[in-house]
Amino acid sequence: MTEATARLIVCSTCRHSADEPVDADGVSGGRRLLEAVTTAAGAAPELRIEEQACLWACRSHCTVYLAQGGKPGYLAGTFTPTADAAEAIVDFARRYAASPDGAVPYRDWPEGMKGHFIARLPQDA
Repeated sequence: MTEATARLIVCSTCRHSADEPVDADGVSGGRRLLEAVTTAAGAAPELRIEEQACLWACRSHCTVYLAQGGKPGYLAGTFTPTADAAEAIVDFARRYAASPDGAVPYRDWPEGMKGHFIARLPQDA
């Protein structure tokens, strides 16, 4: 049995890029991405947006992790902390949540997700 809500976890301490840890206001890229993802998700009942201080994927700044009971999890990164990136992340997360097994066909991936996946992780036992 799967949980009805997928968890979309955003690393709140990620850098903006490989060279920029914070923006001109001193805010991390992860914090900016979390804000954008939260806005993009709105009140989506199928998603629970969470934050995690450091997902240990520092080479892939602006990292997110998507998980739901009974499905494999996905780690993705190297995003820019923008509304466009957040829309792509949330769009993929909604498709993942709606899938019975966590598999979203490549043809249905938002363009903004392609090339950003780091790992597909086994489902929890």
